[in-house]
Amino acid sequence: MIESRPFPTAAILIALASGVALLLAGENPLLIGVLVLVWIATFWLVAPQQRAATPAANAESVQLTRTGMRDLFEQSIQPVLMLDGMRIIVANAAAREALGTHVLGQDARVAFRHPEAVELLARSEGGGATIQGLTGPRSIWQITRQTLDQRYSLVELVDRTAEADVSRAHTDFVANASHELRTPLSSIIGYMETLVEESETLDRARADRFHGIVLREARRLQNLVSDLMSLSRVEAEKHDRPRELVDLKPLVGQAARDAAGPERQSRLEFHISDEAMHTQGDQRQLEQLVRNLVDNALKYGAPDTPVCVELSPARRSCAAIIVRDQGEGIAPEHIPHLTRRFYRTDPGRSRAAGGTGLGLAIVKHIVERHRGRLDIASRQGSGTIVTIHLPVAGAPTGANDENSGTGGVALS
Repeated sequence: MIESRPFPTAAILIALASGVALLLAGENPLLIGVLVLVWIATFWLVAPQQRAATPAANAESVQLTRTGMRDLFEQSIQPVLMLDGMRIIVANAAAREALGTHVLGQDARVAFRHPEAVELLARSEGGGATIQGLTGPRSIWQITRQTLDQRYSLVELVDRTAEADVSRAHTDFVANASHELRTPLSSIIGYMETLVEESETLDRARADRFHGIVLREARRLQNLVSDLMSLSRVEAEKHDRPRELVDLKPLVGQAARDAAGPERQSRLEFHISDEAMHTQGDQRQLEQLVRNLVDNALKYGAPDTPVCVELSPARRSCAAIIVRDQGEGIAPEHIPHLTRRFYRTDPGRSRAAGGTGLGLAIVKHIVERHRGRLDIASRQGSGTIVTIHLPVAGAPTGANDENSGTGGVALS
């Protein structure tokens, strides 16, 4: 409203003074009066509106800036925040997923709630820091803050948790592999030193026993190196889905018999469906998968009890390879860890049976490469059932989604 606007005293005085000057100069008084009135009306009505419009224009400009920044960073795979002072005014999709949707409009110090992050936000010049425990106890984030001006700044977060986990896994793997390799080597060296140093005084029976131990440990070492190489190859190829068409019926039967060998084949029972089942796979790796499962079942099943090997159609266009034993079974607390490298429920028994602790780890990676699913079910005193679901060739894309699972492994 006009009465609420400030009175333009200076402008009106200038207009009146200009009118007097024109009158003294001999101009038409009526024309001078009209000009002075128009001039005063202009200052009275237009200038205040322009002044009043300036804050709105500034607000609109700020809003457009925010919208542009939000659109610019929304699809970034890294969490990005824009701060107005300490208040979060823009948070892209990745940031909302990592920190929660509630952070938008919140004070960044409250959103992060971490002393190191708060200290970084307080720096006037910006900078970066690596912070552990920002979104979880084991999470590791690299945070970078860049000031745009005295008011606005950008905060970018990079998740380093996976890299740290991979580094930790590699360190653990090297430590475990070194230990596993050192054990048979120490045994071989110890017995060979005894044979060399006491060759003249050692009786034949004792020497033969030492030779047998050395041979057993050397074979164990050979098996361990072979499994390590197999695991390395499988991990290197796990993102390369095989394209070869493999007939599962002859493969399962032959691989199971190869694993049993002539001395254990009598313990095998087969239930192979008459239905043709093919999958896109690596024949060598699928044979290794079956051999590992059957060998485990024969080793850890009760002696002289049958091991059942089954191949049958399963739902969602899958083929199921099932291996059952009648052993002691596995305690529930061990089942989630069975596919970890070098994990053993009974280390002494496993080593005595010639196990390397890598068989199921290799199976897991083969299953993942073939977009399948691994299930392990066991009850103490009733044996163990291992089931592999593999997509049948020609199944539509996504038909095996239910059986694929996260990581292709479900241990129950």
